Amino acid sequence: MKNRYNLGKLAATVLMLILGSLFLLPFIWMISASFKPEVDVFKYPIEWIPRNWQIVDNYKEVWFGEHPFSLYYWNTIKVTLLTTFVSVAVSSMAAYAFSHVPFKGKNFLFVVVLMTFMVPNLSIIVPQFIILKWMGLVDTHLGLILVGSFSALGTFMLRQFFLGIHKELLDAARIDGAGQFKMFTSIALPLVRPALATYAILRFIWTWNDYANPLVFIRSHHLETVQIGIQKFASESGVYYSLIMAGTVSAIIPLLIIFIIGQKQVIEGIALGGVKG
Repeated sequence: MKNRYNLGKLAATVLMLILGSLFLLPFIWMISASFKPEVDVFKYPIEWIPRNWQIVDNYKEVWFGEHPFSLYYWNTIKVTLLTTFVSVAVSSMAAYAFSHVPFKGKNFLFVVVLMTFMVPNLSIIVPQFIILKWMGLVDTHLGLILVGSFSALGTFMLRQFFLGIHKELLDAARIDGAGQFKMFTSIALPLVRPALATYAILRFIWTWNDYANPLVFIRSHHLETVQIGIQKFASESGVYYSLIMAGTVSAIIPLLIIFIIGQKQVIEGIALGGVKG
């Protein structure tokens, strides 16, 4: 019986390894293509290890060529970090208010917030564009940051964690003379830190990968982000896949770093949510 169990476990492990390898193949091909000259990108059979390495030329063209990724990187880092910070701050305050601050019409207002989550983002781009144009924020990073800084999903997600905080802790702080802001910053936020880290990582990834909003709200070349910059390698003379792959590899590096740094907090947040569920 034990041998049968070990055999089944071994078979499942091998199957998972094969499936995992299949999922990694596109990623490996992307890295390989970024090191090749353009004529070798689609050579058949696939050369997983390039014969003609063109690392310096490809990445030099991507970072310092006609469409410099260094500029796009700086723009994207600035927009993503500020959007993530503002979004986490706004969503956490709203979530705390909906969970622990009594006020008239709280449940109705929360339902309204959830209703906005059901509206597809692309369907409200035109109204957002009109509002930003009226405010004079079209073709600015500030307008792009404001568009991505408010999230019904973030408010809902963090509210569920704030509801898990025992009211006795807040009541004790209230008896000691603490106000709502003090209870929020000193008691509530430290207790939901894994959830904050999880949402911050998700918001960072969503903003970094955002293509539609920069495409619509940004007009100036010097304000464009990485996702728009990758498109620049498709010109009237053709699509340069080696440069696109080099740009894509460069674009995913910050995402990998953020996930590696914050994976412990993400796992804690998921585990905490599973226990509460």
